[in-house]
Amino acid sequence: MRVVRSLDAYHADADLLLTIGVFDGVHVGHRSVLARLISQRRAGQIAGAFTFEQHPQEFLHPGTQPKALTTIEEKINLLDACGLDVLFVVPFDVRIQSLNADTFLRRVLLEKLRVRTLIVGDNWRFGKDRAGDVLLAKSVLEEEGCKFEAESLLMEDGERVSSSRIRLLIQERRFAEADALLGSPFTVRGIVALGDGRGHELGFPTANLSVPANKLIPHDGVYRATAHVEGRDQSALVSIGDKPTFNGTETAVEAHLIDFHGSIYGEQVGLREWKFIREQQKFENAAALIAQMKKDAKS
Repeated sequence: MRVVRSLDAYHADADLLLTIGVFDGVHVGHRSVLARLISQRRAGQIAGAFTFEQHPQEFLHPGTQPKALTTIEEKINLLDACGLDVLFVVPFDVRIQSLNADTFLRRVLLEKLRVRTLIVGDNWRFGKDRAGDVLLAKSVLEEEGCKFEAESLLMEDGERVSSSRIRLLIQERRFAEADALLGSPFTVRGIVALGDGRGHELGFPTANLSVPANKLIPHDGVYRATAHVEGRDQSALVSIGDKPTFNGTETAVEAHLIDFHGSIYGEQVGLREWKFIREQQKFENAAALIAQMKKDAKS
């Protein structure tokens, strides 16, 4: 899959079948649209998706954007696995935000990208002040010979599958339900960074993960999870919180890899298949914490 980060540098050499969206999580609803798009691809055509480097809310209303189910790197990998030929990943900035809706359809999609089929959600809005909608898109695109489809979001258990619904499930620690809607396990990845070394002193060495600030992580607590490190899976005990027993002030994601021995500083660790064990709590002393951690490891 080709990743295009600048529309100016893109020169269309084939007709494009395209879908547009934030695609946070690349959940089963997104995958349904992508599969429909790809199924329509014919010889001499390519299938692609158009998304943004960051959530549009980060630019429009800084500080109000939701935490991401997937980082941009994770999103790219998941979209690649769906079988796309090209992915447009552009910054949501003044240039995009100020584009007139009609100009976006005619100059960007039809002329620049050579879009010949567009599939979007039925609530799609675009252009300056979100003035464009599916009715305008259908009118303009079909007039120019471009096929247009507005798809309703996939339903599951009587509710629409959406990124916001999946975020709520994760916040409620309903991980199996979230994974089912995602179509793949919710994963938190981070680079192992130097911590305070206290885990070694306690007999429970931990990998202190540096997780991107915009990534959604489960609420504070102790969890079981599967850790992927150095190409293999390991059972892990994961603590998320500010280390209340030691009067910590910053949230940390620490993974104790059970029956694993070795240094993995600087390596990436991915945590998936989450299972909640207990809430964070402050213990009277380190001995009480160690006793509880031994119980946690057997959970």
